[in-house]
Amino acid sequence: MLSTFHALETARRAMMTQQYALHTTGHNIANANTEGYTRQRVNFVQTESYPAVGKNSPSVPGNLGTGVKAGSIQRVRESFLDVQYRNETNKVGYWETRQAALTKMEDVLNEPSEQGLNRQIDMFWTSLQDLTVDPEDAGARSVVRQRSMAVAETFNFLHDNLSAIRNDYKNEIEVTQREVNAILNQLDSVNDQIRKIEPHGYLTNDLYDEQDRLLDQLSQIVNIQVDRVRSGGQANPAAEGAVTVTLIDDQGRPLLQADGQPFKLVDGTGAEARKQMNITFDPANFVSGFAFSDQNGVQHTVGLDSIPRGEMKALIETYGYGTNLNNVTGIYPDMINELNNMAEVFATEVNNIHSIGFTLADQNGNVQRGGNLFDLTATQPGVGAAKAIKLDADIVRSLNNIAASGVNTNGIVAAQQQNYQSLLNAPRDAAYYDNIRAFLNNGANFTGGSPTAFAGDGTNAKRLADIKDTTLTFNNDSGTIGTYYQGVIGDMAVSTQEATRMLHSSASLQDSVDYRRKSVSNVSLDEEMTMMIQYQHAYNAAARNITMVDEMLDRIINGMGVVGR
Repeated sequence: MLSTFHALETARRAMMTQQYALHTTGHNIANANTEGYTRQRVNFVQTESYPAVGKNSPSVPGNLGTGVKAGSIQRVRESFLDVQYRNETNKVGYWETRQAALTKMEDVLNEPSEQGLNRQIDMFWTSLQDLTVDPEDAGARSVVRQRSMAVAETFNFLHDNLSAIRNDYKNEIEVTQREVNAILNQLDSVNDQIRKIEPHGYLTNDLYDEQDRLLDQLSQIVNIQVDRVRSGGQANPAAEGAVTVTLIDDQGRPLLQADGQPFKLVDGTGAEARKQMNITFDPANFVSGFAFSDQNGVQHTVGLDSIPRGEMKALIETYGYGTNLNNVTGIYPDMINELNNMAEVFATEVNNIHSIGFTLADQNGNVQRGGNLFDLTATQPGVGAAKAIKLDADIVRSLNNIAASGVNTNGIVAAQQQNYQSLLNAPRDAAYYDNIRAFLNNGANFTGGSPTAFAGDGTNAKRLADIKDTTLTFNNDSGTIGTYYQGVIGDMAVSTQEATRMLHSSASLQDSVDYRRKSVSNVSLDEEMTMMIQYQHAYNAAARNITMVDEMLDRIINGMGVVGR
C-alpha cells in the first residue's frame, strides 16, 4: 500500500522546486543590468514514479507520480548567435580601426583647404609667375622666398604629424598585445575552474558568462574559432564545458603552425598550455614579426601576410610591417613615402632649373649661376625628403640669390649658341641638367664683352613657374606635381570611403545579430514578473495541497475509531 505521507512528500517537492524557480527569477531580476549576464531558468524534471518496475511490484492501479524536482539551473543562450556575433564583431574591430586611422590621416592632410599642401604649392607657382613680370622687384622676390619656405614647412608639418600618429599606433599595438595576453590568461583560468567543477554535476553559469564575455572581447581583436570540450566524470548533460580557441583566416580555416597543427591559443582539454602573443618591432620602426609563444618559450610564427583579421591586423597595417626597411608597407608608411617621394621630385626639379639660371648682380656687377632653392642634404635612411626639405641657406641670406634670370644668349659665342639651344631642347634624361650646367660653367662658351645675364630677365623664373605643368616621374607613375598629389589624396579618400562603408555594413549586421542574441539571453523584467507570478501560484497551490493532506491525516488520526465512545 502507499504511505499516507505520499501526498505530503509530493507537495513538499513541489514547494521546494517552485522555491528554487522563484530564487532563480529573483537572481535574474537582480542582474537585469549586469553586462554579459545571461538569464537562467530552472529545468523541471519529474521524479521517479511509484512503484518502480520490478517482478514484485505492489498491486496499484498504475504508476503514481511522486512529484517534481529541479533537474538543473541552466543558462538560456543560443550558441549559433554567438558564432555569428563574434564573426561580425571581428569585422567591426578591423574596419573600425582602419577607418579611424584613415580619418586621422585625412584630418592631417586637410585637403582641399586653404592650409593644405596643394594650396601652398599653387601659391608658390603664383609667386614665381609674379616674379617673371618684374624679376628685380625685392617684394616679388620676398614673396617667392616666403612661399618656398611655406611649401617646405608644410612638407615638414605633414611628415611630423603623420609620424607622430604612427608612433601612437605603435603604443596602441603594445597595449592591445597586453590585452590579448590578459584575455588568454583569464580564459585559461576559467577553463581550469570549469574542468574542476563540472565533473561533480554542477553547472557553472557565472563562469560560462565570464567565458563568453572574454571570447567576445578576443574576437574583436583577432579572428578565432571556439570549440567546446565536454568534461568527464558525472558532468550534467547541460554542462557547456571548457573552450578551445583557435586562430582562423578570413575564410574560417584554421591557421597552421610550422608543424602542421592548428594555432591553439587556449586548449580546452588542458593538455596544452595557453599561448602568449608576441609582436616584434624592428629598430627602424615597423612590425617585423607576429608570433605566439608557449610556456616553454617556443615561438610559433604567423606570416605577416597571414595575420588574422581583427583590430590587431588593422593596427599593424596602419603602423606598417615588413621584413626589412625596403619593403615596409602600411597605411601611414605608404603615405609618408608618397610625401617623401613627392618632396624629393619637387625639390630636385626646382633645384635643377634654379641651377641653370642666374642671380642678381653683386656690388661688383657680377652674376652667379643659381644654386639650390631647397636644401635636401639632411635626407638619409629613415629621414625622408619631406622631413629634410628646407629653404637653402643662400636664399635665406639674400633675396638676390634667387636665380630668376636666364643666360644672355647674345653673350654666348656664336658658334655655341646653337649648341646651347640643342641642350635646352634635348630629351629630359638623367644627364639633361648636368649637360646644361657644364655648358654654363665653361667660360670659353661666353664672350668677354657681354653680360652673362640681365637683371630684368625673368626667363628662368618662367621656367620655374612652368614646372607646374611639367610631367615628372614619381616612382613608377608620371604626371604633374598637382595631378600626382591629387591622385594620392584621391586614393586615400576612396580607401576612407570604403572603410566607412564596410564599417557601417558590419556594424549593422552586428547590431542585428546582437539584438537577436539579447532577445534570447537578456533579462526581460516583464517576462520575469510573469514567471514570478506563475511560480508563486504554483508554490501556493502546493502549500494548499499540504494543508489538505494535513486535514486528511487529522481526520484519520483523531477522528477514526471513536464510534460508540
